[in-house]
Amino acid sequence: KWIQDAVDKRGAKIICVDPRFTQSAARAHLYAPLRSGTDIAFLGGMIKYILDKQLYHLEYVANYTNASFLVNPALKLPGQNGGVFSGLKDGKYEKDTWGYQTDAEGVIKKDPTLQDPNCVFQLLKKHYSRYNTDIVSKITGTPKDKLVEVYKLYGSTGKPNKAGVELYAMGWTQHTVGVQNIRTMCIIQLLLGNMGVAGGGIAAMRGESNVQGSTDHGLLFHIWPGYLDTPTGSIKTMKEYNEKKTPKTKEKNSLNWWKNKPKYVASFLRSMYGTNMTLEEAYAALPKIDDGVNYSWLTIFDQMYKDKFTGFFAWGMNPACSGAHSNKVRQALAKVDWMVNVNLFDNETGSFWRGPGMDPTKIKTEVFMLPCASSIEKEGSIANSSRLQQWRYKAIPFYGNSKPDGDIMSELFLKVKALYVKQGGPNSQAITKMPWPYGKQVGHEFVYEPRMVAKEINGYFLEDKKLENPTKKGEFKEFKKGDLVPTFPWLQDDGSTSSGCWVYCGSVDKEKGILPMRRGQADPTGLGLYSEWAWAWPLNRRIIYNGASVDPSGKPWDPSRAVIKWDAKEEKWKGDVPDGVGNPGKGRPPFIMKPDGVASIYGPGLADGPFPEHYEPLECPVERNLMSAQKNNPAIKRFDKKGVGSDIDKYSGVGSCDPRFPFICATYRVSEHWQTGVLTRWCPWLAEMQPGMFVEMSEELAKMRG
Repeated sequence: KWIQDAVDKRGAKIICVDPRFTQSAARAHLYAPLRSGTDIAFLGGMIKYILDKQLYHLEYVANYTNASFLVNPALKLPGQNGGVFSGLKDGKYEKDTWGYQTDAEGVIKKDPTLQDPNCVFQLLKKHYSRYNTDIVSKITGTPKDKLVEVYKLYGSTGKPNKAGVELYAMGWTQHTVGVQNIRTMCIIQLLLGNMGVAGGGIAAMRGESNVQGSTDHGLLFHIWPGYLDTPTGSIKTMKEYNEKKTPKTKEKNSLNWWKNKPKYVASFLRSMYGTNMTLEEAYAALPKIDDGVNYSWLTIFDQMYKDKFTGFFAWGMNPACSGAHSNKVRQALAKVDWMVNVNLFDNETGSFWRGPGMDPTKIKTEVFMLPCASSIEKEGSIANSSRLQQWRYKAIPFYGNSKPDGDIMSELFLKVKALYVKQGGPNSQAITKMPWPYGKQVGHEFVYEPRMVAKEINGYFLEDKKLENPTKKGEFKEFKKGDLVPTFPWLQDDGSTSSGCWVYCGSVDKEKGILPMRRGQADPTGLGLYSEWAWAWPLNRRIIYNGASVDPSGKPWDPSRAVIKWDAKEEKWKGDVPDGVGNPGKGRPPFIMKPDGVASIYGPGLADGPFPEHYEPLECPVERNLMSAQKNNPAIKRFDKKGVGSDIDKYSGVGSCDPRFPFICATYRVSEHWQTGVLTRWCPWLAEMQPGMFVEMSEELAKMRG
């Protein structure tokens, strides 16, 4: 709706790049097909085109990215090193040659003119000089004229009065090079000055309305809530954790906001244990991950398949249907002693033992089915891709014996806690000293209260405190024990404050209540910010890194779409909540969460290369990589090799990139069903529209194969 509105009312142009001709492609002004798995080649060609035609936003690139940083002269790029970066050893990169040059004081050396051959900008040019339209067209299958059309049209957004946004979904992320796919587009957006501005950015199109929220609150294995690093077993104390995990910088003008990490860590630990433990005790009580061990989705089920798990909770998910290599997932589920399936309806995961190739008499897994309430039968918040936290209200009572997830979790925790209190056990204090202020006891039942959780996430003062205003030097404010923390700059590292997720601190106000409940429709900027509708983290900022929307002197790049602008009379920024930007002319770079204050065109911290490089997918229809002698990503993790992953894959002997298999089969979602269809397959009219699985192919292929 809104994309079409932008087309109809503001003359926006839609470019659709997809292996399939989709409904989006039918509405696009420009459609370009490509072979699956060749996105980096396609985008690398755009980078070369932008650089060659000088379509980049030079002042933005020079001031707001690391384009001027000087890199170690010993770095070798794939074009000069057989298709790989320097440092490759036994399938991993040693990154000694990837770092920056520094002066005697440790400050990164820079060339503001962007002419030094070892600066990031010149290395970028050198790396992508190989990505000409002829070779990119051969790799991607995209007609050369279509490539040029796409590059020219999108490259035009590099003008200060233009903007372009990139929308992506699983078509990019569900690749072995998913991170580098998105990184390549980030480089393009930074070259064009499309980050931090109205109408810019890179937007993830999620298939679920709370993916952002679940990530914010630490659903992934490598982070605590608020994107704090999960500690590893080798880091024994909170003091050591803070020393190792808090970024430091030598850049004098960089705000380096993560320097405040100790405040957020302490406040998170207080949200977990209150004052029942010291901060060091709380840190010690929480689980750690082993150094160098991956705990992500593929690894979990690989380890489960190898009998490393006793039990498994499938909470609102259906891995037997959605997981990569579903046969392996289902065999893995047969190796645990028990599984709890929390969902509205039975699904392939709960009934994996009924599936093909399964003999229930030989499966030991005991399956418990716990019915949960649907989204309209409970209240709480969701946070979408724009970091907008909105409150949903309960519309109808939950059905039958079902319960909201929070009630199920609460009952489970309180039962486990009672057992630990009675029986004890290893590290029992991690459970027995954890408070549970998320509801109230009603008779024999504990009733979960989402609004109490919202306040716990925001955070409290745990003692009376007089503090200097972090944004107004010399001004002090007094807080009482139990007061809500106004915003995260007020959080402390001494244990006097709590916050379940620091980026959400400020989402509940003492006077205004739970801000995600707001429904104000005013839009004074005219940019569609709607700042009084719900609440966006952090601090209700609607466009993150909006300091990049103004030039170094503080003037908006595009005055007609000013996200923020300086009011000289009042000496403050107007518009969106400013993102850490200082007063005009102070020289503070806008990407405040980066230690050096600028966005990274060059990324030396990545596992498989500081610049994205095209490699062929493991399963591809060509014999060789036309870009270099290195066919596949050299740092890829294999699960189908003996001694590396499981041996279940009966196709592991098939040669990679075998031209005997010239056709690529890909999966995609249909708009009639949601995720794996656990909910929508029970809706008769949706099931009638899309009753079952199907194979889609071109007329030409159908005729070829009869």
